[in-house]
Amino acid sequence: MRPSALRLLSRTAAVLGLAAALALTGCAPSTSSGGAEQGGDDRTGTLRVWLFREVDNAPKQRIVDDVVAGFEKQHGGVTVDVQYIPVDSRAEKMKGALNAPSSAPDVVEFGNTDTAGLVENGALLDVTDAFEGWGEAADTDPTARQSVTVQGRVYGAPLFVGVRALYYRTDVFDDLGLEPPATLDELADTARRIRQERPQMYGIAVGGSYTYGALPFVWAHGGEVAEKRGGAWTATIDDPAARKGVTAYTDLFGPGNCPPATCAQMGGNDTVEAFANGKAGMVIGGDFNREAVGNSEVAGSYDVVPLPGVREGEIAPAFAGGNNLGVMRGTGHRGLAVDLMRRLAGKETQERLFAEMGFLPTFTDTRQQVAAEEPFVEPFVRTLDAGAKFVPATPAWSAIDASQVLPTMFQRVVSGKQDVPGATGAAARTMDEAFAR
Repeated sequence: MRPSALRLLSRTAAVLGLAAALALTGCAPSTSSGGAEQGGDDRTGTLRVWLFREVDNAPKQRIVDDVVAGFEKQHGGVTVDVQYIPVDSRAEKMKGALNAPSSAPDVVEFGNTDTAGLVENGALLDVTDAFEGWGEAADTDPTARQSVTVQGRVYGAPLFVGVRALYYRTDVFDDLGLEPPATLDELADTARRIRQERPQMYGIAVGGSYTYGALPFVWAHGGEVAEKRGGAWTATIDDPAARKGVTAYTDLFGPGNCPPATCAQMGGNDTVEAFANGKAGMVIGGDFNREAVGNSEVAGSYDVVPLPGVREGEIAPAFAGGNNLGVMRGTGHRGLAVDLMRRLAGKETQERLFAEMGFLPTFTDTRQQVAAEEPFVEPFVRTLDAGAKFVPATPAWSAIDASQVLPTMFQRVVSGKQDVPGATGAAARTMDEAFAR
């Protein structure tokens, strides 16, 4: 899911040289789908674009306006109508678009965890061939590409990525003679030491409802949420490796670090707020939390490192959130829509989205370039380069996520209602029911 939509899952983030943008050829880009295509390939008229409205939308609108101006200049007789829609109402808007194709957009922005559901509903155009033929696509990082891929076919272009790392209080660490933890065991020991020496603080703020802060512990121990076996998804959150990760995360709840009475119900925003308000020595936060922390009372007294793994030198895999762009399957302007999608998601656009809004690029080379220019993003880039993870690419994940299956699992453990085997087993059964529907 996109960081602003999760604003769980505050954001931070070169005039556009459109001459270098990929030009549209004389015929429509090659696309494919499972059945007969709807729409057509008109070369004139109005293209409708739906993008998410940001808290501060002015920078995004400026960037998009520049891309649109260059696009319209190249394509005579074409007008682009951009609408900025609320993130929280995206599901209703897309449902309306599918029910009334004449008012649907041609190009649309969506959260990366929305991809599979949109594909299942027939909303997105298969742009595999057009994506493969786009020179810039070769530099897309594998996890970002996975977020637009369903059953081996590509249904869009990644726009930006969001990832989490470990924020820590440099002043507290200096006062206590601590070093940033090099392993997850050291993280737990450090958290307990901070809590012991600063009882008014959490050693590390953790939340029972913070799914994407907890999953790195599962992945670092070699576990997975689910795996695809024989063409079908099967829950693996109750496998031994995954249970080790669940244990490592839930062990952080208790009087020695983050008491369940307050921490069990906390989500990602709550944990970051606790850190920003000076109530925690550490927190797992995103690159998109930089503005909130940087403008808080701990400004100038924190740093960020990758969340460590099980062994020294390892980085715990992080969830790769973010947003994508796609073309609606019913578009009447397939070629124009694909070209505009690629321009809006291209390297030069992503460079500017980072410079003006702090959105991390999905292209590995572009990301390395911005990391060299802005040291703050270096730990997040290292985390991505070490290998980020994504959720199961199936519409069932939306139901699993909405039903709070994993938060319920964590909360039952930290509250003492179930042990890890019991809670993970119950979660796995619920997930398998969702996968089977």
